Amino acid sequence: MTSIKEQAAISRLLSFLQDWDNAGKVARSNILNNFIEANQGKTAPELEQEFSQGASLFLVRLTTWLRLTYMTGSPLDKLLRSIGIFLSAVSSNRYLIEFLEVGGVLTLLEILALNKIKEEDKKESIKLLQVIANSGRKYKELICESYGVRSIAEFLAKSKSEETQEEVQVLLDSLIHGNPKYQNQVYKGLIALLPCASPKAQQLALQTLRTAQSIIGTTHPSIVDCVLKVLCTMHLEVQYEAIELIKDLVNYDVRPALLKGLVALLIPPFKETRKLHSEIVSDSSVLQLTAHLPLFLQQAAAAKAIRILARHNTTLAEEMLHLRVVHSLMAAMGNTDHSNSQRQASLTLKSNAENLYMKIDSIQADILAANKVNVARALHLSGLSYSDMSFYVGHPNEDQGAYSTHFQKEDVEEKEEEAGKGAPEASQEAEAM
Repeated sequence: MTSIKEQAAISRLLSFLQDWDNAGKVARSNILNNFIEANQGKTAPELEQEFSQGASLFLVRLTTWLRLTYMTGSPLDKLLRSIGIFLSAVSSNRYLIEFLEVGGVLTLLEILALNKIKEEDKKESIKLLQVIANSGRKYKELICESYGVRSIAEFLAKSKSEETQEEVQVLLDSLIHGNPKYQNQVYKGLIALLPCASPKAQQLALQTLRTAQSIIGTTHPSIVDCVLKVLCTMHLEVQYEAIELIKDLVNYDVRPALLKGLVALLIPPFKETRKLHSEIVSDSSVLQLTAHLPLFLQQAAAAKAIRILARHNTTLAEEMLHLRVVHSLMAAMGNTDHSNSQRQASLTLKSNAENLYMKIDSIQADILAANKVNVARALHLSGLSYSDMSFYVGHPNEDQGAYSTHFQKEDVEEKEEEAGKGAPEASQEAEAM
């Protein structure tokens, strides 16, 4: 027989459940307020004690109401927070299983995709997914098997709240750890985020990709193109994260493609550049917008990235010299449409970058843009090594235009020398005939 005390507790529970069942939206909202205030941070045993060993009876009512109302656009934040009290309680594995058995994960993921649901409600959904993912490997796999990575990544790209986006990053970071079966899926999802229109999403995806890359150990071929395209951003925080990722990627098999791509960005395709320029200057009300052209922003960022890589690794500097990086940097210095490209290229070449670009006239700019400098070839012909080389073009006080002309002259002299060597041979052949 149950004691009088137990009977009273059961009676209170039944009365509470009956009140919930008979309540409307406003009354249920008040019940949830009281529940959250009284039970926040309680353990599973404490919740059972509060509900006379019948806490699951209230949880099932919460999950049922969630499934019935989430598609209507009704406020969900209090409901989701109440469910979170059960799922995050210490020793709450029983509650977690009960929630998952009724399709809890799918419901939370569907909430992220519904336009009618408020951002705050979606953030609470993300927090519940964090609790589920942090409960163990099999729960992370369940989220991924429910097409969770795609839903979460798409929500990150579309979210307008930076606070919510940071919660999504925490979730993605959890899914990349201790999830060997699906970690590649998360990795590819992060790469797919890089072209999105949200700077905050790009920044967070780049940060998480660094972690994912170190865990996975291999690279996906598409990562090079995606990261290089991010360099066209106007947001310095995104550019910083992209360069940090590039610093990591040069230690993997994509290094040759990455270095080649960086050097190529220093000379934007002429047709694309001219097309963008013509579109801008056609509007007389727009002044000096060429400084914001994506291709020129990308050019400046590439020069900056090359400088950072070369400064920390002389081997990388040597490899880029073989790719004619000095030629390309000098061409970037001749880009009078974008002063930051000139400045970044000058810094990488170790010239007097702070005011050099302001002193270059149109003739010198044309010389720089059309230069044929080939340092790798010059070193080979002279027998010098790369050991003491850096991207150093002249003394800081030396006139840059004159220095560029010197390289052009040297290139012509080499061609004449080669032609001179070929002349005697041609003469000997003529005599033999």
